[in-house]
Amino acid sequence: MIEKILLIAFALVLFGWYLSALASRLDALHHRVETSWAHLDALLQKRASIALEIALSKGVDAATSLVLTAAAYQAREANIVERSDAEIALSQSLELILSDEDSTPSGIDTALLDSLKSLTEKISVGITIHIEAITSARHLRSRSIFRIFRLAGHAPLPMRYSFEDDIL
Repeated sequence: MIEKILLIAFALVLFGWYLSALASRLDALHHRVETSWAHLDALLQKRASIALEIALSKGVDAATSLVLTAAAYQAREANIVERSDAEIALSQSLELILSDEDSTPSGIDTALLDSLKSLTEKISVGITIHIEAITSARHLRSRSIFRIFRLAGHAPLPMRYSFEDDIL
């Protein structure tokens, strides 16, 4: 009789340890989503700063400068709800200026253009890492054991933004 009780207690402790390990894994994935977003956000803020510098360059005409400045400020100041639209608008504004290298205004410093190109590549990698982290966390949370035992706690479900598909 005592052996059965000890066996049941051992099984319960083992199952509790398993649930704790699963919850820790999910917590690590949520942390990865948050850190990848923070890195991506920093890159996007830097892109908006470079866009402002380009808008203030000598070779950019007044109308283009106004559009680019407005899009850059909107991207920098947008809250989380408006962020996707603001980033898409900034991407489209930058694309108007930089779509064809032959039509790029000559007054823009080439160092700015090179840093923007380098930053765009970093943003592409950052988006890929962020999307992969979100996909992993969502996949893990979709398993029934996570829903039944509420292993995610009160953490919100990680979400993707529409600009992640349209930004580049």
